[in-house]
Amino acid sequence: MNHDRGMKKWRAFASMPEQYIGLQEVINKQLEVSKPLLTEEQMEQINFTLIEALHKNKQVYLTYYKQGQCITETGFIQFVDSLGDLFIFIDEVFELKNKMRLSELIDVRFT
Repeated sequence: MNHDRGMKKWRAFASMPEQYIGLQEVINKQLEVSKPLLTEEQMEQINFTLIEALHKNKQVYLTYYKQGQCITETGFIQFVDSLGDLFIFIDEVFELKNKMRLSELIDVRFT
């Protein structure tokens, strides 16, 4: 006979929500990275890849910097405005339109 059914397991650091949130913030801060600086050549290559992906409807891996993290997603480029520092891509997973700044991009590669 199992007497602990329905009982919650005790978690040492999650016993107080405030403590848990505080610990999570400390962990997240330690995982943050600074934004990589790109050379002029790297920025030009990103721009060429974006334009080719847009015109040939090729799928790309986008790596961008957001809130201390480098994030990579797969999708299709729908719009590029180099002068306005803007592009729109449709992510592969949820098929949602994402509007982003070109200056947030770190890398773009064909899948």
